[in-house]
Amino acid sequence: MKQLNSLLAPALAIVLLLVVPAAVLGQSVDPASTRTPWGDPDLQGIWTSSTYTPLQRPGNLADRALFTEEELADLNEILTAGGVDPLLARGVIASDDTAERLERTRQPDDVHYDNAVWLTEEQPKRLSSRRTSLIVDPPDGRIPPLVSEAQERAMKRREAYSMDSYENRPVGERCLVWPHEGPPMLPAAYNDILRIFQTEDYVVIFQEMNNNGPRIVPLDGRPHLPSTIRQWPGDSRGHWDGETLVVDTINFNAKNPFNGSGHGLHVVERFTRDDEKGIHYEFTVDDPTAWARSWSAEFPLMKREGPLFEYACHEGNYDIRHILEVARHLDKVPATENTE
Repeated sequence: MKQLNSLLAPALAIVLLLVVPAAVLGQSVDPASTRTPWGDPDLQGIWTSSTYTPLQRPGNLADRALFTEEELADLNEILTAGGVDPLLARGVIASDDTAERLERTRQPDDVHYDNAVWLTEEQPKRLSSRRTSLIVDPPDGRIPPLVSEAQERAMKRREAYSMDSYENRPVGERCLVWPHEGPPMLPAAYNDILRIFQTEDYVVIFQEMNNNGPRIVPLDGRPHLPSTIRQWPGDSRGHWDGETLVVDTINFNAKNPFNGSGHGLHVVERFTRDDEKGIHYEFTVDDPTAWARSWSAEFPLMKREGPLFEYACHEGNYDIRHILEVARHLDKVPATENTE
């Protein structure tokens, strides 16, 4: 029966996506209220995790958890200027030199895409808070060291990826899962919008750029699936802790490791409605086979106007042929030529 419930989850997601906006979002609710008609904190709506704040604190800011308000304003002036490459701009805070910061936001001329044109949005991305890293614990803003078991896994993974084959291309390129999808969720490089739906018994989290579809989180107290059933997004269960939605996730398949994690990854997410314009999102991750200790991060989910567009990933379906053609050509080039 539990396996049947898992198989029925996509169908339930479709029903929620079609029914909830009309049945729940369409109900007459006081605009000033942040509660659902049945009394839970209201997390529904379209949100963005848009920020240039890096996951880990750069070395030049080792002892600083927060920028000053003036520093934040100066950095955001650089980050929201015309011509900024959104894929490079996250590295701006890794320098204390203004000229170097400006240089870090500009891409080279010999590129395939002009990211400043096709990735810049109407509301330019910026630093969303004074924090110098998303990680808040440990206090140094850094991911704890990998244990020996995780180091060995990482080495084997690097060795496998060093050989270009259809069997070991990155999972994002193969349209299986994106690293930011989670859980835990991270700000995406672009298309960083998500939508949340609620009923009394479920919360559905639907990210714009996704390969796994909606994440359906039961709130009815049911136990997790057996540990033998492993999934890309793991197995999520939720409950309310006062004003905060707590989502507990285990049973990952470990094929998309989160910063070195393995099968033991355990994620606890917390969603707290701050006000009419935001949700405070935080997560704690733990895996004794990966890190020396658990660690936590947080960032705001900010209100965003719709619509949320359909995303379909199929790049690897046709481009894999060309990637492998180039790789096989390089295999034939003498090593001395290949490294020049």
